[in-house]
Amino acid sequence: MDFSQTVKDLRQSFASGKTRSNEWRTAQLKGVIKLIQENEEVISEALYKDLHKNKAEAAIMELILCVNDAVNAINSLDSWTKPEKVSKGALYLMDNAYIIKEPLGVALIIGAWNYPIQLILLPLIGAIAAGNCALIKPSEVSEASARFIEEYIPKYLDKDCFKVINGGVAETTAILEQRFDTIFYTGNSQVAKIVMAAAAKNLTPVILELGGKSPVYIDTKTDLAVVARRLCWGKFCNAGQTCIAPDYVMCPKEIQDELIEKIKASVEEFYTADPKTSDSYGRIVNNRHFTRIQRLKQGSTVAVGGEEDEKENYISPTVLRDVKLTDTVMQDEIFGPLLPIVPVKDHTEAIDIINTREKPLALYVFTKNSKISQEFRDRTSSGAIVVNDTVVHGGLPTLPFGGVGNSGLGSYHGKFSFNAFSHDKPVLEKSLAMDSVNNIRYPPYTDKKLGWVKWIMTKKPKKQGMLAFFPFVAIGVIFSFMFKVIGVGAESINTKKQL
Repeated sequence: MDFSQTVKDLRQSFASGKTRSNEWRTAQLKGVIKLIQENEEVISEALYKDLHKNKAEAAIMELILCVNDAVNAINSLDSWTKPEKVSKGALYLMDNAYIIKEPLGVALIIGAWNYPIQLILLPLIGAIAAGNCALIKPSEVSEASARFIEEYIPKYLDKDCFKVINGGVAETTAILEQRFDTIFYTGNSQVAKIVMAAAAKNLTPVILELGGKSPVYIDTKTDLAVVARRLCWGKFCNAGQTCIAPDYVMCPKEIQDELIEKIKASVEEFYTADPKTSDSYGRIVNNRHFTRIQRLKQGSTVAVGGEEDEKENYISPTVLRDVKLTDTVMQDEIFGPLLPIVPVKDHTEAIDIINTREKPLALYVFTKNSKISQEFRDRTSSGAIVVNDTVVHGGLPTLPFGGVGNSGLGSYHGKFSFNAFSHDKPVLEKSLAMDSVNNIRYPPYTDKKLGWVKWIMTKKPKKQGMLAFFPFVAIGVIFSFMFKVIGVGAESINTKKQL
């Protein structure tokens, strides 16, 4: 299995320069929009087949997000690609200095199965906007969605610049043997290490969008009915198979019972008393993941839900109470509809627990106390922090989306996607005239030259307080003196003329 010719063809297309113009990039971005809008029913059917994903949920969490990102890129392309002027010191006053955004070249985009359309198209939009070619590898786990990507991408995008390869572990392994200019991977941290090791052989930069156990802290003085609705929506959409889904809840023990009752009420409101019959509730993607999630419940007390149907890969929205940090469900990312509740003394203990674990992709805090939310913000590290809601930050393209540490490397969405697939290329343009001013940098070196170099090049910290205004006062005094001398001189000349 050899994909060297495929990559070679993409390199030739990139070398032709066709991806450099904003006109080409705009045409491809419009192609992405058409791909979605003209095939919304086909996409929805594929997502329902793979994940039992409701049409409305598919539109909100996948399709609209991609369309908006492509439209934003089209509207912003001229400003994003415009050379960026930079500040210059005295040594470079006569020079032209700026930064240009240069496409990296041929990108590899490896998608994930849980949002199989969004997690291919969103990074692809960034690659296109930045002027790259791309090899696209959808996840084989979501088979229907992968077939859609393979069949429809060539119908709407430049066939010479974008190639799709479907397959499993063997195909992915063979693809990773090729050299790329950047690799964008979405998935788990174990596979990410394999991707990163393959990239290291060619010093290829990577963007890794991973996950982790995203914690939730709920303060005592909150509206638990509202909290439960927002928590349940973020946790149980896509049957909990979301990288930024709340993974576990920490709250003071005295509110645990009421919180459980509110969550139960929200689950029934969203999915009826029997979520299995609801078109709004998803399924686990396959039997392997069903079995994995099922095992996580062992040793924990079920407070809400707990129903299963292996034939349908169905696991109901499930809440586990009085969970200990040593329980099975607290060891790895759940990636399913189990919600453990860990009683804690207060927010300080919750912060301590978060800081003893791997850095999460997201952190959620429900509180009316701004001091508490500020403590979480300042004393913890996570890919993102959201106060009084869950998941919604992923829909705001002016915020970077990505992890830190074990939850990911790099970020994207909006302009951050464009930056992820671009190289900031510095440009300095000088004139060949007036070369005599450069004598101080040319050998032979002398103490006199060194003195001039130090005076011109050495920076000093900015002065604080009233001292910061001293240079302006000094310059003002000098100019006042000069004008006075010039004025006196002119007055004397006029007097002599009159005489």
